[in-house]
Amino acid sequence: MNQDGHYKSNTRDTFFNLFEVLKIQETTLGRGPFAEFDEELVRSTLETYEQFCSKELGGCWVESDRVPLKLDGDGNVTLPPGLSGAIKALYEGEWHMLDAPEHLGGMGSPPSVHWAAFEFAAGANPAAAFYVLGTTLAKALDPVVTDAQRDRFLKPLLERRWGATMVLTEPDAGSDVGAGRTRARDLGDGTWALEGVKRFITNGDFDGPENILHGVLARPEGAGPGTKGLSLFLVPKFWVNEDTSLGERNGVYCTNIEDKMGLKGSATCELTFGERGVARGVLVGEVHKGIRQMFRIIEQARMAVGCKSMATLSTAYLNALDYAKVRVQGPDLLKATDKSAPRVTIIHHPDVRRMLMLQKAMAEGMRALCMYTATIQDRIALSEQAGDTDAAKLAHRRNDLLLPLVKGYCSSKAYELLAVSLQCLGGNGYMRDYPIEQYIRDQKIDSLYEGTTHIQSLDLILRKVARDGGATLQGLLAEIETTVGELAEDGPLKVERDLLGRALKDIQGLFGAVMGKAGESLYHVGLQGNRILYATAEIIIGWLLVRQAQVASAALAGEGVSDKDRDFYRGKLASARFYCRAVFPGLTLARKLVESSTLELMELNEAVF
Repeated sequence: MNQDGHYKSNTRDTFFNLFEVLKIQETTLGRGPFAEFDEELVRSTLETYEQFCSKELGGCWVESDRVPLKLDGDGNVTLPPGLSGAIKALYEGEWHMLDAPEHLGGMGSPPSVHWAAFEFAAGANPAAAFYVLGTTLAKALDPVVTDAQRDRFLKPLLERRWGATMVLTEPDAGSDVGAGRTRARDLGDGTWALEGVKRFITNGDFDGPENILHGVLARPEGAGPGTKGLSLFLVPKFWVNEDTSLGERNGVYCTNIEDKMGLKGSATCELTFGERGVARGVLVGEVHKGIRQMFRIIEQARMAVGCKSMATLSTAYLNALDYAKVRVQGPDLLKATDKSAPRVTIIHHPDVRRMLMLQKAMAEGMRALCMYTATIQDRIALSEQAGDTDAAKLAHRRNDLLLPLVKGYCSSKAYELLAVSLQCLGGNGYMRDYPIEQYIRDQKIDSLYEGTTHIQSLDLILRKVARDGGATLQGLLAEIETTVGELAEDGPLKVERDLLGRALKDIQGLFGAVMGKAGESLYHVGLQGNRILYATAEIIIGWLLVRQAQVASAALAGEGVSDKDRDFYRGKLASARFYCRAVFPGLTLARKLVESSTLELMELNEAVF
């Protein structure tokens, strides 16, 4: 099988989310900072970008996996030629400027449009998609750098298409960022000398750009322990003079490329600072607020990881669906004893249909979650530009609540479901002739980096929910309750109405139980955290799918619907109905398990294990 065309997008569902359900043409486009955008421009831009990603990025996806990266003695990494060419084409098309701020030369697209576009890149070739981190770094740090730093580093970062990184992890620290030991020494001339080793640095070096700008967390001499003692520094591969010309090679080198299970085209580097000459950097914003500044980048990265997982599951499902429609095997189950019965395509078999609909409902549900979260980010930008601080604060809190769900749930659940995608292909799924085995290897990292699933769970419960006494969560649950009230008791979605209402009671009971248990011991939060994150994501996804079913049902009741659109809308109803019946009963079980949580596991002697 030729895998050059492995990527299968779902632009119809993307546009359904944006324009029929979320209606960004009414809420976002043509307003405030997005005044230059309208529906026609967004549709044409996304359609063109999808075609680019499918052809250029998808065309080197296999090569990205099978042609090794090369590291020379001077710390330079060389990518496979096809991957380098695809990244160059992306820059030449100026796609990296889609969401860059206008005052930095970008188009300044709404977050909803940016994340819709990012799905295409991440689905077609996630390794390539993450080489364009420069825009993320520039956008995240733009509000906190000085004017001089903006002109010296951020503008050329975009205009001259430099690479960029976020540098946190150390060999002995891992997820415990506050344990980092990389040091920063003030040189007295406005620059700092960094010393230390960082690990797992995505795209820490690669050929193509004239420079790479590293955003590095380090501990200034005399600073205290933990994350509060960390500061953020900009450390370029080649020194950047005040007039933005490039100077000498800086003392930061790639000293190893990690040998990984998947996502092999993404150069995951060990970076060593200060071993081969001084590694000079500048303090971001000239203030020691490193972890707060870095989190502006981390939040973007977590959103990206969740979207990547969703994109991978979506294309895996569509590949499995195509296979199921052509693979002939066995008779229809109702004629299994008839030796003369004709063989049928496997989409006729009940278990294959169950697996396909599970993937369809979940992929569409994850897309709904990502796109809904993106529109909350639209709301933040619009409120801040309008000077409405109260609305901006509420939108920020809603976004903060949703991010651990986007990252934590999508990354963990997609990995489970990719095994279902592979299962649909039977033995062929295990072969490299088909793309799903690479999907699984490329995607597994998503539940590990940018904060593991359990880190997302603790963030959700202890920070995002407990921080404001559950007010932000209750506000979201109130909207779900409103949707339940909108559905007629005898309408076409009456079953979904009842199941969503039951799920709402279960999630309220679940959080009531965990807050009570937390008063007994935080170990209960640790033991039940992932279950709580899953349940929270699943009620929100189910709610969003029911809202989509409302829109689809109304469309089907109208006139002038094409046969193709009619099939699409029927598919939306099928997704919501299957999801509510297959997933919501699990929330009842989750609530009961949280309510009955004990500390027996924590009391065991470790020798038992």
